[in-house]
Amino acid sequence: MKTIKVGKYKVKVLRDLCIGAASCVAISPKVFQLDSEAKAIILDQGDDTNENLLAAAQSCPVNAIIVEDENGNQIWPK
Repeated sequence: MKTIKVGKYKVKVLRDLCIGAASCVAISPKVFQLDSEAKAIILDQGDDTNENLLAAAQSCPVNAIIVEDENGNQIWPK
């Protein structure tokens, strides 16, 4: 599982939980997209506001997006 730094956050997608709802893509298409398996991936050079990134993670119906702060503390899901 790849962790990508986006803004002030570290973000990763739990692919085995992802159901391809694409709500993260709708909210933050500069950071997230669906791959050929209809699973969310994080774009290596993706960038968005911290608020948008967190909103995208919070929109996931199965909490498959993990967001950590600069110190590695998980802030989503709580």
